[in-house]
Amino acid sequence: MATIRIPRILETALPVAVASALAVVTPLTAQTADVAGHWEGSIEAPGQPLVVMVDLEETDSTWSGTIDIPAQGANGLPLSDISVDIDNGAIRFTINGVPGEPTFEGTLAGGEITGEFSQGPARLPFRLGRDAVEVDAPSRPQEPKPPFPYDEEEVEYENGDVRIAGTLTLPPGEDQVPAALLISGSGALNRDLELAGHKPFLVLADHLTRLGIAVLRVDDRGIGGSTGSTWQSTSRDKANDVLTGVRFLRGHDRIDPERVGLIGISEGGLVAPLALNRVEPGTIAYAVLLAGPGVPGGDLLRQQLRRIAAANGAPAQMTEELAALQDRALEIIGSGMPPQEAEAALREIVIEQLAASPETAQLSGEPLETAVSAAVESNLSPWFRFFIRYDPRPALGGLAVPTLALFGGKDTQVDADQNQSAMEAALAASGNQDVTIRRFADMNHLFQTAGTGSPTEYARIEETMAPEVLDLIGGWIVERFAD
Repeated sequence: MATIRIPRILETALPVAVASALAVVTPLTAQTADVAGHWEGSIEAPGQPLVVMVDLEETDSTWSGTIDIPAQGANGLPLSDISVDIDNGAIRFTINGVPGEPTFEGTLAGGEITGEFSQGPARLPFRLGRDAVEVDAPSRPQEPKPPFPYDEEEVEYENGDVRIAGTLTLPPGEDQVPAALLISGSGALNRDLELAGHKPFLVLADHLTRLGIAVLRVDDRGIGGSTGSTWQSTSRDKANDVLTGVRFLRGHDRIDPERVGLIGISEGGLVAPLALNRVEPGTIAYAVLLAGPGVPGGDLLRQQLRRIAAANGAPAQMTEELAALQDRALEIIGSGMPPQEAEAALREIVIEQLAASPETAQLSGEPLETAVSAAVESNLSPWFRFFIRYDPRPALGGLAVPTLALFGGKDTQVDADQNQSAMEAALAASGNQDVTIRRFADMNHLFQTAGTGSPTEYARIEETMAPEVLDLIGGWIVERFAD
């Protein structure tokens, strides 16, 4: 986003990797036994310590390791760039594949590792010891547990040189059934849409499959079993991945090819109409758009900044200052300016943005440079450039399939007032006679029952997706497409 959002562990979607990353080789002594093994402790995050559990192992002078973050439901995340200097007691490692390069740099002394945790510009103290730490794992009562009353298949298919991996859940029996392909929102997310300790797509897939609907959920490019890069691709590329998934489903012997539909959330609600407008009629049977954009990305982000700032209680003067800087940044990103010139201009604005926020105003030196470089790279990525320019309304106006669109009244990321009205107008112009649009007044961007709607609430809310939303989606599909 053009407004700098400082990634924190509590707010970052932590992808579950399927392969461990090995670290650099360092000369070691027999004292490595003091480092290897299991460690537990916490990052001293403001308001509440964040418990972490680290396992380190040395094999043939090479270190590997994993980290668990129970509050986020993250287990076995691989560590990379592990460096151990026994002479000085210095230890360093990074959580692999997480935005902001979350890094621990500490010193081993007295049976403890203490030091500084960094993620983007954020700097926080941490401590790890050998004693077990009491963990209050977040309750996720909706998360399904095996055994399941349906079948699961691990699947892969290719879109050009990109491999897409996912899970297909199938109702029991041998008859052909309707199917849904789930489309994630922005960012690099795994097949369960795992973020803030929640797995919304796992919950949704379980609910629909129990109703007799097959569901395919997949890892985004560059996450889990999928190859490629999310940030170096665009929403249009994502739509091509979706169409490849539709072809896979239509060719499956348990799927009725005439009853395959799309369910997209956030950016996925933009990708679904984009995909539908690129296929022959009858290829895709229906669309469910959850908090989908109805206006160009640049307009959406301007409103998003104000909604999140208000939900977080930011002073009006700071909000206006950040909004003005965001406008300047968006103008540069969308201008077609030569890359070096755009990068230089954007760097100046990013520095002003960081100085305008109390959380980052004191940054200097290397931490400041790290934050600036990360923001500039993200904002000049192919994904972001496409997103801020793309207007979803023409594609929405071309929808000719049964469509269900849902919005949350407390959604601070895709504002319902702004986007619902735009989507309604576009769908009305399409002449589509089977359109249902609903707003849930007390729900946020993830369709949790919320207080303020701020993204900082997501992890604290036990509900993963409100039951009434699950029931509406399932009932709407069953009414139209079930036997």
